Amino acid sequence: MAQRTEVESPQNPTDPSVAPSERPAASSTRLPSETHSASEPPPSRGSRFIQSNPRARFYLIAVVLVLVVAGIFAWRYFQSYESTDDAQVDGHLMPLSARISGYVTKVNVDDNQYVAAGTVLVEIDPGDYQVAVDQAKAALEDARATAQASNLNVPITNINTSSQISSSEADIDNTKAGIAAAQQQYDAAQAQLAEAQANNTKAQLDLGRYKQLVEKQEISQQTYDQADAAAKADAAAVVAARSSAAAAAQQVTQARSRLVSAEASLRASHTAPRQVATSEARALSADATVKQKQALLDQAELNLQYTKIVAPVNGVITKNVEVGMNVQPGQQLLSIVPLEDVWVTANFKETQLKNMRPGQRAKIKVDANGRTYNGHVDSFANSSGARLSLLPPENATGNYVKVVQRIPVKIVLEPGQNKDLLLRLGMSVEATVYVK
Repeated sequence: MAQRTEVESPQNPTDPSVAPSERPAASSTRLPSETHSASEPPPSRGSRFIQSNPRARFYLIAVVLVLVVAGIFAWRYFQSYESTDDAQVDGHLMPLSARISGYVTKVNVDDNQYVAAGTVLVEIDPGDYQVAVDQAKAALEDARATAQASNLNVPITNINTSSQISSSEADIDNTKAGIAAAQQQYDAAQAQLAEAQANNTKAQLDLGRYKQLVEKQEISQQTYDQADAAAKADAAAVVAARSSAAAAAQQVTQARSRLVSAEASLRASHTAPRQVATSEARALSADATVKQKQALLDQAELNLQYTKIVAPVNGVITKNVEVGMNVQPGQQLLSIVPLEDVWVTANFKETQLKNMRPGQRAKIKVDANGRTYNGHVDSFANSSGARLSLLPPENATGNYVKVVQRIPVKIVLEPGQNKDLLLRLGMSVEATVYVK
């Protein structure tokens, strides 16, 4: 059994009854307690620094506050914009095609050449189209002459028909007057016939009496001969009167026939408005023919103009045509890209569009030249990029897996940003939109 050593515990150093000189020495000379198996660990360097520098605690608190504030500002800064590297330069790719068929005689541009609007790019043989223009001009002149003659006939027809109506009405009046006159002559002839018949009757009776007297020789032969001559004369007068009456009746009949003819002419002249309308219709038809020929001439002149293909805008050319080709309407010959009108299509995730609005400021960093361009959000696409692909997803079939979609956002450059025209369609860019 180990030997147990009893050590007398020291007196309380705070006991006033103990003299200072009798107090125990430093704690280093104090014997360890029986229950302690090891010494206490020494304080850390940070603790010793804080214990030795009382203000260090405040400095530490200040550093922590600065870091918190900086973190808040950093968080707010990173929340103030949305960026993506799924973006590229976009623009108009204008195909230029032939509008007529023909033989290509000249190609005035090369690939990647910058041209101004109105520059003649390709020329097609204009010979056939010039002939068509000349024919159309001749046909137009002929139609104009016909129309002029038709328009002149309208007033002439109007005057002629009016004169015909007046003349027919006058003929009717004259014919009616002629009928009245002929009727009067017929009546007079009838009266003369009646008179001649009466005279003839008297003369024949006298002749009979004179014949009996001459047979009895109561009168002379001369008297009888005079009575016989008078009877013959009165008989002839009857024949003449009868002939005159027949002639007068014939004149009445002729006058009435003329009346019928005049009435027919009057009825025919009453068709004057229709004749005028017909003449006016012919004039309108001639005018329409002029317009038709004018349209054909315009078309021929347009076809002649189409023999020269010009640049509609300023831009860079890509050609697919060579001299000697026979082109057809609709065949693409060139394409032009107006570099003054380019923009950026940035495909942002749908989760990045929460605070994005049209008009917000944007910056575009171009990979090709390292430059940063200023712009702003113009609009958002009407569907996601996947929906516009050749094979859009069908989430209603098969196993559904939610995938964050990307929405194309159109960002336009601010005026004057692309003065040097260095941006090309399809260039990769990094787009940043400041949403706050």
